[in-house]
Amino acid sequence: MKQKVSILIIMVLVLASCSVKKQLAKADLMYESGEYYNAVNKYKKVNRRLRGKENKRLKGEVNYKMGVCYWRLSDFTRSAKCMQTSIKMKTGNDTAYLYLGKAMLAMQKYKEAKNAFNSYMAVDPTNTEVREGLLSVDQASVLRKGFTRYRLEEFKHFNSRRNSDFCPMFVGMEDDNTIMFTSNRDDNTNGKKSKKKGNVNGITGVADNNIYTCHRNKAGKWETVTAAGGSINSSEDDGVTCFTRDGRTCYFTHCDASREGGQIFKTQRSGSEWTEPTEVKLFDDSTITVGHPALSENGDRLYFVTDNHRGTGGRDIWFVDKLDDGSWGIPEEMPDPINTTGDEMFPYVFNDTTLYFASNGHVGMGGLDLFVATCDTAGHWTLKNLLAPMNSPWDDFGITFNATRNEGFFSSNRNQRKAIDKIYHFYFDPIVYAIEGKVVDETGQPVGEATIRLVGDNGDIIKSRAKMDGTYSINLTVCGARYAMMASKRGFLNASHQFNTFRIEGSKVFTNDFTLVSLNKAVKMDNIFYEFGKWTLTPESEAGLKSLMKVLTDNPNITIEISAHTDMVGSEEANNELSLKRAQSVVNWLVKAGVDPARITPKGYGESKPVIVSAELAKQYKFLKEGDELTPDFIMSLKEEQQAICNQINRRTEFKVLKTTYKLY
Repeated sequence: MKQKVSILIIMVLVLASCSVKKQLAKADLMYESGEYYNAVNKYKKVNRRLRGKENKRLKGEVNYKMGVCYWRLSDFTRSAKCMQTSIKMKTGNDTAYLYLGKAMLAMQKYKEAKNAFNSYMAVDPTNTEVREGLLSVDQASVLRKGFTRYRLEEFKHFNSRRNSDFCPMFVGMEDDNTIMFTSNRDDNTNGKKSKKKGNVNGITGVADNNIYTCHRNKAGKWETVTAAGGSINSSEDDGVTCFTRDGRTCYFTHCDASREGGQIFKTQRSGSEWTEPTEVKLFDDSTITVGHPALSENGDRLYFVTDNHRGTGGRDIWFVDKLDDGSWGIPEEMPDPINTTGDEMFPYVFNDTTLYFASNGHVGMGGLDLFVATCDTAGHWTLKNLLAPMNSPWDDFGITFNATRNEGFFSSNRNQRKAIDKIYHFYFDPIVYAIEGKVVDETGQPVGEATIRLVGDNGDIIKSRAKMDGTYSINLTVCGARYAMMASKRGFLNASHQFNTFRIEGSKVFTNDFTLVSLNKAVKMDNIFYEFGKWTLTPESEAGLKSLMKVLTDNPNITIEISAHTDMVGSEEANNELSLKRAQSVVNWLVKAGVDPARITPKGYGESKPVIVSAELAKQYKFLKEGDELTPDFIMSLKEEQQAICNQINRRTEFKVLKTTYKLY
């Protein structure tokens, strides 16, 4: 009896082992063919049945392949967990460190990513992908904070609620009002039977895609999203489009379940419908996957993505030129530095010298980043990361621009719990430089219709006029220039201002208010101070003196009188002498600063010209009213603290214009 039980147990174990091997073989076949969603589900079942020390190595290998599958499905958390398990099982597959680093980078866990990359670097120090990964870790914060003038928002009109919508494309280079994009939303396709809910794609784990379209009407409003008409959509996976310049021919990716990998198909528009698609044969080997087509401006070069083993590694961008007979020639791989051992996908071409694409192999923020490559006249390509906010630690890809290239759309799964792709609208925020402000008189009242002149050392000459409320605004053309401004109006002295637009990142609006001084009345000079009971200017007076100096410089044809006034304290004779000496001190300072003595006349008035209260003073001091004259009798009628204020108001230094024709004739 015991012998029979033992035999039965052995048979069960053998059968279980056979079952595991069979399931593992099926999973490996799916893995090799790129059916990552199906493969990972098979591997999970196998993984649960691998117990005991004898299965430790195999369990590590299964977890490694699961980690790769999760990476391909943009599930970085699960990918990292599987890679950590694989490393713990000591399978000897050090590539797990590389995938662990990439997953940690995408999750913005930079310390863990760096440790993983360094572990792989110790094994394979020449690997370009790990070096790019370490550079990405070091530059992640720089890339996130990099200066860019793109502004973006999720474009909810194109997006479905729980499905992926991605790879928008303007239909032709001359039509900014029609968009086509790819989506796996559960809609009817032009009356055809919709793809069954739950009929998931073995590669992605989501429903197969269709091509959808949306048109913008004359009022600028995007209308209802509908499935593309005609035969362009099938019962299988279709999407990622590009168009000829006139928008009448469409190339797109089609994935047929009966064949391994994707192919590129071509269809033409007849009215509002698309004709039966035909395959574009690029390789004789039907097992080579191709997709993500992009056309040059003249339609004679087709860019595409392929997993051809002759490429650099991963998925690469290739191109093929059209021959004279209309057929396509021999495909070639894009030159350095476009492709890496990672994935380069979703190309978009502008004017044959600018290529936009997505990559997880170049230095980036994690996941797929958007890059732009430009080609010079010698055929050399220069690469640039589009930075934030276009890029994020998630997948960012599938970009298209309108005809003017100042706005467009792209797709991203940023901040999406299940890595659902959404379409984003972006626009290029132009750098704007401007200067604005207000023109007022010495009492702060607006000076309407004053003339503002601006001259730049870049050749700008602009004349503007302030509004009735005194405000003005002038747009500037470029940065890196010096500007001189002058505000003027009849009956007022001119006022100037200088500024520059050097070392400025982004838009900037400068501000400057002009104060125009009346020609017809004396003007109090602010911030002129003397030592108590003396005529010596204090250091605090320098700002006020420089301000007066600027008035004389801005108005080279005026002569002025500098007048000093005292309060009623002291004798009249002493006050007259003190005020004259104070006025002379101001004149001496101006002469020493370079002003012609013939332009300035000192005058001491002592206490003989008390202040007449203005509306501004009456507003400042509630015990005074407009028109009051601060004579000794008036002051003596006030309270003691109010007397001190009035004496202080009377103590002042003023200037007034005597002539406006100095050296004019």
